[in-house]
Order: sequence, then structure tokens, then C-alpha cells
Amino acid sequence: MTARTMGKVGLLILAGGLVAGAAEVKKRGDTSYMTVDQKEPFASVLKRMTADKPKVERRHAQVLESRYDLSNRPAKDAAMFRGKPLQDGVRARLPQGVTWQSLAAMSPEQIRERDAFPGAFKPLPHPNHPEGGMVFPKFHIDEIKRQEGRDLTRFDLDFDLPDHFLPEFPPAIFLTTRTDLGDVSQGKLVTIMNYYELFSGILNPKDLEGLRLLVTPFPQQQFNQTEDRRSEVASRGVTCFDCHVNGHTNGATHQVGDIRPQEFRHRIDTPSLRGVNIQRSFGSQRALSSVEDFTEFEQRAAYFDGDHVIATKKGVNVLERGSQVHFMAELQKLLDFPPAPKLRVVDGKLDPARASESELRGQEVFFGKGQCATCHLPPHYTDNTMHDLHTERFFKQELVDGMVMAGDGPIKTFPLRGIKDSPPYLHDGRLLTLDDTVEFFNLVLETKLTDAEKRDLVAFLRAL
Repeated sequence: MTARTMGKVGLLILAGGLVAGAAEVKKRGDTSYMTVDQKEPFASVLKRMTADKPKVERRHAQVLESRYDLSNRPAKDAAMFRGKPLQDGVRARLPQGVTWQSLAAMSPEQIRERDAFPGAFKPLPHPNHPEGGMVFPKFHIDEIKRQEGRDLTRFDLDFDLPDHFLPEFPPAIFLTTRTDLGDVSQGKLVTIMNYYELFSGILNPKDLEGLRLLVTPFPQQQFNQTEDRRSEVASRGVTCFDCHVNGHTNGATHQVGDIRPQEFRHRIDTPSLRGVNIQRSFGSQRALSSVEDFTEFEQRAAYFDGDHVIATKKGVNVLERGSQVHFMAELQKLLDFPPAPKLRVVDGKLDPARASESELRGQEVFFGKGQCATCHLPPHYTDNTMHDLHTERFFKQELVDGMVMAGDGPIKTFPLRGIKDSPPYLHDGRLLTLDDTVEFFNLVLETKLTDAEKRDLVAFLRAL
């Protein structure tokens, strides 16, 4: 159940998707809390939401189609570590009569007044924003069911983005403590069924126990044993590595738990845990100060949409800080970035002897005209702080597919090392490709890059 206060709004199809006027947006919810004592029988909920599912997914699909070119166009010369091709080209659709060049020539005020900001650059709604909750790609659901017999299927909703825009599965695992081994995943999805076999003799006992906890299912808002769940059969719950697969990501989505009302909550694109050892801020906006804090918070609150009351009902797993939280955090701090053979050891910049001309030109744009290095500093390409892009300069507040299009506020600077392995991009996954990401920042930062500079910048990002 969600703390939603949608009200009755008239919806219509526009270029940005299903939209309600700004005057109808409700700024404050009726309550911060969810309903604890659900009166509707589970059988009734199952029947009602299963019947509504086609309509819900059709409505969201219209938003995606209006915003993006979702076709499968793999890049010929760029792939993730284990070989999955990157998707090529800009996928954001432009408003009619607008080009990227003409858009970049406008001021933020002009773009706002002409309603010319691409829908793909506005916040991306959850597949069912009024309902929210964890949603997993089918390939992950299938593998977990095969290995564990645990079903992460939601009866009310399926994952929305096509697989070709998601990270490769299962992803590689690199350890800071055993760089000599390279990828230690053996091409397998790490679960409670195989973690010991894969890592005994590589990890110490403390880290092995931390890994066990990271792949152990615990109750969660949509997956639990109560009548208030979204799995057809009572569920053992979810694991940390159901989203942060192999310590990386599978693109699973959820909503932040720290915002009310429901319409203002942000969608989350699961971030990678690679390189958390060099990071000093955790959570896209919460700025938690340690991996330990983040690990404990996820179990206590984020699993339950930030509502500790409903968490108590559904079976919150209270981790012991001195051992369990510490063990889990220590394991996470061993997760390394993938190799980047074209980067110099001394400063994390390109080795001219290994890099292409296009990549070298892109590096010049990155550290110069593109202003990327203002936030993304080598060698890991983060400044370990937060920045507010004030995207609300470019569009008017409105309700789209159950979500208010509003500014994002301060967002953590995520590392760009290994960025090609973790599409889609930005904290909510609204940018499907690196090409989209370059166009987004070119517009938001008003850098006015040429087409050639954009191509070179994408080439550089793929080399990180």
C-alpha cells in the first residue's frame, strides 16, 4: 500500500506522455503513513490489480513511446566487459519542429515557455508510479526462480524497459583484494545457493558471512508473507543482490522512500556497488556518511518505502551493527571497478599510446568545454559531493503518468569509472544511452558542444 493522494485528474495524451495540468498538482499528502490494517482481502486485491494490469502497463508504455526510440540498435564497436553491446545513438525524442542545435541555442526560459524540453529529460515515472515498489527484469526473475525456487514476479506489474538498454547479466565481479583473479563470478549469478562454493578460499570468513547476508532474502514491502504484498504466493522477500546483482546492478527499479506525497517520489535506477570503497556519500540524495549506514538503512526503511511502522508489521530485519552490518559493508568495499586498460595508472587519464584520436579529443572536451570534470574528477571521476542541476528551469510542473515533473534537487556525483557497464543513466534511468547523457548535459549545462565534440565525448566515456 502507498501513501498516495492522487485525487481525480483528467488525463490526456501530449508529447510528454499522460499529463494533467499544473494547477491540479497536490503539493502535500493527506498523511505520511501507509495503511497498516488492510481491510480488503488478499484474494480481492489480487483479482482487482491483475485485472487492472493491462491498462496500467498500456498507459506507461504510451509515455515511454512518446519519449524514446526503444528500438534495438547495438553499437558495432562498443561493448560491456562480458561482451553485451552498448546501445548506440540518442534515443530521446524531440518535440516537433525542434532540433538539438536549435534547442541548444535557446535559453532555459525560452525552452520552458515553448514547452520544448524533451520528455525524456524530465523525471522518469515508475512503471506504476501511484503504486510504486520494487520491480525486477524478467531475466533476473527467471534465474532466481531456477536457482532458489523464489518468485520475484509481481502480479500487478512487469518491468518496463527493454533488456537491450540494461546491464549485461550476470555481470562480472572484481575484488580489490584479488586483482590477479580478474572476474571471479565464473559467469554465474551469485545467490544463497552458490555463494559458498564460489568464494570459499577467496574471501575471509568475515567477508564470506557478509556475502551470505547480502544474498539472503528478507521481507520487503511488495514481497512478504502478509496480505499486503504483490506476489501471488507468500514470499520470503528480497535480497540486497536482487537489485545490486553480483555487487553491480541489473537495472531493477524502485522509488526513493524519503519523499511524500507519492507523486513527488523519485524513481530509482539501481546504482552499481563497484567502487563504493572510494565513495564518501551513499544514497542518491540522502548523503548517508558510510556504507554501514546505507546497509542498515536499506534493511530498516528503504525496503519498506521509508515507513518503519509498516516495516514492523511485515517483518523488518534488524541487523546487528557490530557484526552483521560491518561484515556486509566490508564485503561491499571489496567490489572493484572493471579494468580500463586505456587509462594511466598515475592520474586516471587516457594513455595516448593506447587511446584513439576520437577518445583523446573527447578527453579534451571532458576537461574543457564540456565542464564534466567540474564534478567528475579523476581517477575515479567523482568529487564525492552533491549538485543540484536545477532542471526545473527548463519545464513547468505538471503531473505525468502519476508523477509530478519537478526539479530533482541535489544529487550525488556517481563515479564514471566503468560507466559503459551500467546503463541506463542518471539516478532514475531516464537517459537510455551515453549519447542521451551527453545531449542532456549539453543542454542543462548550456555548453553548446558541436556534433563532433559530442561523438568524441561519448567515445571517451566508453573508455573509462
